[in-house]
Amino acid sequence: MDIVREWLEDLRAALSDELLVIDARVGVFYTAIQLSAGDAGVAFTPRDLSDTVCCPKTAAGAPPAGQLIGRKAWELAEWALVPSPLRRALGVATLNALSAVALNRYGPFQGELRVGLDALDATEIVVSDRVVMVGALVPFIKAVKRVGAQIRIIDKHPNALKPEERPLWVPPERAAEALGSADVAIITGSALVEGGIDELLGWAAGARIRVIAGPTAPLWPAPFFIHGVDILGGIQVRDAATLLTIVGQGGSGYLFARAAEKVCVLNRAAPALAERFARSA
Repeated sequence: MDIVREWLEDLRAALSDELLVIDARVGVFYTAIQLSAGDAGVAFTPRDLSDTVCCPKTAAGAPPAGQLIGRKAWELAEWALVPSPLRRALGVATLNALSAVALNRYGPFQGELRVGLDALDATEIVVSDRVVMVGALVPFIKAVKRVGAQIRIIDKHPNALKPEERPLWVPPERAAEALGSADVAIITGSALVEGGIDELLGWAAGARIRVIAGPTAPLWPAPFFIHGVDILGGIQVRDAATLLTIVGQGGSGYLFARAAEKVCVLNRAAPALAERFARSA
């Protein structure tokens, strides 16, 4: 996970604060962390867990339930690099919370922050595009189909697709082939938790535009822009307490609008976005 490590190291260089975790929730769909600075971050809660705690043998690798609050944020952030999926989810959520602190303090550096902009709208897909999506984001699928562009969806769970969408499914073992032919590659932020983000971006190197999207998507851009990401489309949490309550009560991302808003960070150095920046100048 080189990109995740670079994300952690870049934030550590930017923030000298020794922040603490003041709340933590591991929900059915998402995991959330709130820091002592007040900022919060979320991450996808992984499925198909092999390390759930049912006996002492697996307990050592799982998050220490009941002992997360009061820990140093940087300690939990390091968990984004460990093998345990649940610890990785907590680590990525913490990195997203730390990213919010850094973004509020320093801005997006070479990126352009667009509050209220949906990642798919930012991508400006056209009918001739071959779109490859990693992870079945239902609103994105509907939007791409409305445009009329060709779409293929890489997902470990074909059952996440409706019966009429099954012909769009690509098994993960064919991800390199599919992404290699993409004009637009949209990777859900869950890849930061489930692993493989470096390989996915590498396979999509020839795409006209590469996007990381969804509530897990980071908004601290430098490490991702260096690796060729053009658009980061995530959320900014406006009401941390409400968001953590939603997550803790089994809420999915569809409910996050109560406590967060969509936001994109666009790579000002991306050739695919140059015309857009010129229009807005």
